[in-house]
Parts: sequence; C-alpha cells; structure tokens
Amino acid sequence: MSSPSRPRLGPEPRAPRYPRTLRPVVLALSCALLAACSTVGPEYQGPPPVDRGDGWTLPLSDTAPAGDLAHWWRALGDPTLDRLIETALAQNLDLRQAAARVDEARALRDRVAGERLPAVGVGASVSRRRQSENGPLPIDRIPGLAATQTIYDAGFDAAWEVDLFGARQRALEGASARLQASADDAHGVRMRVVAEVARTWFSAVGAAQELQAQQAVVRTQDQALKLVRLRHAQGDASAADVSAAYAQWATSNAALPDIQARRRAAVFGLGVLLGAPPERELALLDAPLAPIALRALPIGERADILRRRPDVLAAERRLAASTADIGVATAELFPKLSIGAGGGFQALAAGDWFDASSARFSILPLVSWRLFDGGRVRAEIRAREASQRQAALAYEQTVLASLGDAERALADYDAGLATLERRRLALDAAHAGLDHASARHAAGDIALAELLAAQRTVSEAEIAAARAHTGAAVQGVSLYKALGGGWDAPAPAPQSSNPIPIAIPGATAVALPTLSKP
Repeated sequence: MSSPSRPRLGPEPRAPRYPRTLRPVVLALSCALLAACSTVGPEYQGPPPVDRGDGWTLPLSDTAPAGDLAHWWRALGDPTLDRLIETALAQNLDLRQAAARVDEARALRDRVAGERLPAVGVGASVSRRRQSENGPLPIDRIPGLAATQTIYDAGFDAAWEVDLFGARQRALEGASARLQASADDAHGVRMRVVAEVARTWFSAVGAAQELQAQQAVVRTQDQALKLVRLRHAQGDASAADVSAAYAQWATSNAALPDIQARRRAAVFGLGVLLGAPPERELALLDAPLAPIALRALPIGERADILRRRPDVLAAERRLAASTADIGVATAELFPKLSIGAGGGFQALAAGDWFDASSARFSILPLVSWRLFDGGRVRAEIRAREASQRQAALAYEQTVLASLGDAERALADYDAGLATLERRRLALDAAHAGLDHASARHAAGDIALAELLAAQRTVSEAEIAAARAHTGAAVQGVSLYKALGGGWDAPAPAPQSSNPIPIAIPGATAVALPTLSKP
C-alpha cells in the first residue's frame, strides 16, 4: 500500500543557479570564506613562565619603581656627555647597521604580506607573423585565413592562491614577529652604544683625575729627592738615602706615561664610537674634566628588567615567530587552491582592437595537493616544533641570564660604592694628617722631609680615590645597562620619584642619579 502523498504547498525549492561565467568567482569566494575559519597550526599563547625568584638579593632602602632609564645620562648634568651620546646615536655605525637590518626585516615582512594578494600583470603588444603554407595547418586551403597576419593584443593576467588553511597568515605572523625581534635587537645595540660612550667618557675623566694626582706625587717626590741630595752634600744623609729617594721618584714618574696612554686611548675610542676618525675628540685632552657626580639610583622591581631588556623582548618575539612557522609547515598537509584569470582584447585589425567582439576572458582554478609527500611534510613539521622548543629554551635562558647580569651589576656597584666611600675616608684622614704636619713644621717640631711624606700620602690617597670613583661610575653604567636603560621601553605603570639608594652598612649615600622624565 502506497503511502499518502503530502499536499504540495508550492513549487519545489531549487538550488541557486549562477551564470557559467560567475561560477568560478563564486567558488573563489566560498574558498575565501573557508580560509577565514581554517588556520592550522598552534596559536601563540605567550612565552613560558620562568621562575624569576623573590626579588633582589641585596638589601634596598626603598621599593619605589625605577625611574626613566631611557635617557638616564641626562640626569648626570654633564653637557659634554650629553653631546657625545647624542652624536653617537645619530652617527654610530653599529646603530646604522642595526637600522638597516630593521629595514631589511620590514621589507621581508611587506613581501610576505604582498603574497596574500592577487598578482596582476598588464601588457600590450603588436606582432606580425607569417605561417608556413606547407606546414601541418593548410593555411592556403582555409578560406579567409591569411598566411601573414598582424595581431593586436592588450590585456591582463591575474593569479591568486587562496589561503585555505592559513599558511600565508602564519607566514605573515612569523615575518611580523621577526621584524619586531629585529627592532628589539636594534634597541639592544642602542643601549650598548650609550653605555659604551658613557663608560669610555668616565674612563677618560677618571684618567685625567688620576693623572693630576700622580703628577702631584711626582712633584712631591722630586722635592724630597732634592732635599735628600742637599742633606747628602752636607753629610747628614748617606748615598743609600739618595738612591732610595731617587728610586721612589723614578717609580712614580714611570706611572705617568701609562695613565696618559689610557686617557688618550679613551678619547680615541670616543671618536670611533661617534662614527668618526679616532682623533675627532682629541680636543678633550686639553679641556678641564670635572668628575662625575654620583647620586641615588631607583632600580625598581626585579621583574621590571623583563619588560625593559631588549634581548628578552627579542627572544620572546623569536619564540612567536617559530610558533607561526609550525602553522606554515602544517598547511602543507592540505590542498592548495590557485585561481588564474586573464582578459583583454585581441584583433587582426587596429580598428577592431577594442571592439566588444574582440574581448577575450579566461579563468582557471587549480587544486594541488602533496598527497603522497606526507613523510617529508611531517618531518618538516617536527623540525619546526623542535625549533620552537629551542626558542622557548632560549627565551628562558635569556631571562635567567638577564637576571644574573643585573644581580652581578648590582653587587659590583654596591662594592664600588663601598670602596669609594672607604677611599674617601682615607683621603680625609690623609688631609687631616697633612694639616697636622704643616702646623708642626711651621712650629719647627718636624723636618721638611716629614711634611713632604705627608703630602705624598695625600697624593697617593687622591690617586686611589680617583680610581675608585672611576670604577664606581663605570659599574653604575653597567648597572644601567643591565636594567635595560638607554632606550625607550614601553610605557611603565605610574612611578614614584623617590629613589632607591643602595644600602651600604657604615657608609653615607653615594649612588647614581635620581631619574625623571625628560
């Protein structure tokens, strides 16, 4: 028994029909919609967590966030240093090379972005040709077909690979991440150039101060030598006393060329850092060089360096790029759809060239699939996954190395400040001893030789203090660099202007400058 038929409520629905010339376009649009929701490969979720510890190992007197480290040298109040660093930032060759590498990475990223769009070419030609009448095509037997023809042609050709599974999208993500890593590397170069200019300048200033103190020692010992020779002539001193005084003078005098050479080498180094011949800043040898004032430095939280250090930021971006590479390799497991289209006008007579009847058009979808190449594709995927694991480990290593670098710089700076404070205490004691010796010599209680010995002690203490000051300044630069100072990092959270001086038991506050926004 046949089942009762349903009542007809209207005409049966029919599938939409498109003109034959529009069907490839509809197919392309459908594939584009499919591509929007079919991006293969892992999504980047950020860097892996790294144990950063609980905080700085050295005791700090405050917990205020770090100040503006981007232009930390400006707070030193040294116009010569400001000029040197600004010139280096404009002319240093390492920085210019880094900028060129960023431009290269940007161009590569733009090329990858361009590959997502259709490639279109246009052209026009006029050609005249003659075909053989004895060839495979019997020209002479076909009515209306001449052996000699002039062909007028103009048109366009377009090709587009539809990003069905997000290979182009992942490639663009990887290229963008590598561009950002290249920019972070350039920031690292900038940071190192700033630090190297400041370190070299501090070395030149310290050598000048040390040279003045050493010259004072030589002058004092020269007076002592003359005094001993006079006493020897009068029979109050032996020849051995003269030899000992001469040996002390000669030893102190021999130290002068080394200090002068170090000062000159520092000035030569500044010229090269400024992207100029070494003798560019030789005039600084004749200029008065004042010592750098050291004040308090707010160093902020330990985790802040992960936001400021360019090497950490670059390592994170390379991890993102390696993650995107997995998606590029994974997309090779799936088919690819390419669409080629062309059109234009072709005619045998110039008058008919752009007539409607001379129009031509073609569209060609092409599907390709590495169906029997899965072994090599999967091997490439495993290689990209291994590369991603390496990038993750490199990021972790960079984070830990940056923390270790900052801790070492903080410890060195702490020790440098402690040494400087003790050298200053010794210098104060030497000055006090000289004052007593001067008073006793004026009263006739001691001889001139004892007064000269007190003067020599002061000069030697000044040399030691100058070296300690230079060492503390250079270590302060290293600390700035380890904290990621010297370039414009992303805007931090609201910061306090209170400095964090480093605690030195039994010593007064001596540190680097409090930094403020320029």
